Formats: sequence, structure tokens, C-alpha cells
Amino acid sequence: MITNGETDAHLAVRAAQAGAAVVRDLYGSRLARYDKSAGDFATEADVAAERAILDVLRAARPDDAVTGEESGRRGAADARRRWLVDPLCGTLNYAVRSMLVGVNVALRDGDRVTAAATADPFGAEVFWTDGTAARVRAADGTDEPLTPTAGSALVDVNLDPPFPGAPGFRAVRLLADPGFAERFRPRVISSTLAVAWVAAGRRAAYVTDGDLRDSVHFAAGIALCRAAGCTVTGLRGEPVLTGADGLVAAADARTHATLLELVKNQPTGGR
Repeated sequence: MITNGETDAHLAVRAAQAGAAVVRDLYGSRLARYDKSAGDFATEADVAAERAILDVLRAARPDDAVTGEESGRRGAADARRRWLVDPLCGTLNYAVRSMLVGVNVALRDGDRVTAAATADPFGAEVFWTDGTAARVRAADGTDEPLTPTAGSALVDVNLDPPFPGAPGFRAVRLLADPGFAERFRPRVISSTLAVAWVAAGRRAAYVTDGDLRDSVHFAAGIALCRAAGCTVTGLRGEPVLTGADGLVAAADARTHATLLELVKNQPTGGR
């Protein structure tokens, strides 16, 4: 969709950049916290960044529905076009002054994510896609294509609770599998910025369990990986986003197959 000369993809980039600017500006300051559930909280930076993103989206696409991590769902429940907004992925990192965070904006149009952007507020990069090609935009505005590669052998694994896949899947058991150690090296940055890094060739793969349907956290990264040519499924090899069974996003088919086999071989009893 193009409105006033701006495509949905370019709007996603602009909205993500607006959120990232807020995240940068508030970094290191004393921030109010808002408890959400046991061990989970938002800060005023999350809220302010989401507000900045929503202001951009509403001004450009006032008729679209939106789901925000902090503000929830707005617009018709069955809206064909829905923006999925995660204003600060890695809140705990950010709260302890770690810069490993991302800002995610994605547009689901029907059953497809057709535009998405993940901004790295401190790396001055925006990873983005129009649903066909995947690129990274540098601080000077130049774009380069994303090229996934498994050469690093680094696999980022989501270890944050809760663990909805247990006892059938536990990430810690995956890491303890000798087959994993023979082929890969684990990384945990606790931000879905790492999913964008798979598309960019900075990670060989990313693994998580959980229900990712209309996920504000994962929609952008999954779209980036798909557009970049990665192999992307649920934990059991099913089409991702069609069920509640997590994600294996890998730079190539061989890495993906290896990880699926390791997941398949996990013992199903106990935690």
C-alpha cells in the first residue's frame, strides 16, 4: 500500500526509528517501572517509545488496527490490516543499562506480514522488509541487502520464562545436548533483535517456544528472515504462525534440519 507517496515498508522503518529515538534519549535515566506479571515489567521508556510509534502510524494510516505491547489491541478485532508493535524488546537489558534491545514494527495484511522493521537504537541500524526483499539501513540512510549465513555457528536461544513448551521442549535441554555442542555455540541476548541478526548473517539460527501468532515480539523478525531466504518453521517443522509451537529460524536448510532433529530427540518426560 502507498499513501501520500509512502509505502507500508517505509512507514514501518520511520515508525521504528521514532521509537528507537525515544529509547536512545531515555537510556541511562531513572525510569519509572510498571509491573505486568511476575518477573515482567515495562518502563516509561517502553510506554513513551510505543506512543511515538503509534503517533507515526495513526497519522499515516488512521484506519488500520494496531496491537501494541503496552497499550493492547485497537481497531476491529477482524481487521485485515493490523500493525504489531513491540516498542522495546529487551526491557530487562535496558533497565540495567545493557544496549541489547530492539524496536519491532510489523504490518499483518490478511494472513501475511507484508512490511516490517526492527531498529537497533544503539547500533544505528534498521533491518526492514517489504515482504519480498530484506535490507538493513545504516545511519546515513543507505540500504544493503541482508545475506544470511550459518558460518558463525552461533545460535541464539530464548531462555526467558515462562516455558510453555515444557515438558515436551525445554531450551536448556537443547543446549545440553551433545549434538548441539558439536555443531553450534549458544548465545542469549534476551531480545528479538537476534532474530533480525539471523537474516543479517550475524547468527546461524534462533530458537524459541511459545505461541507466536500475531506476536508483537516476533512478527518483524520472522518476516525479515523469510524475505532474506532463511528457513523458518515452528519447533516441529510446521509452518510458523499457524500454531502455538515456537520458532526455528535458520540461515540455511542444513542448519535448520540439524536443529529440528535435536528438538525432536529431546526427552519428553520431566522438566
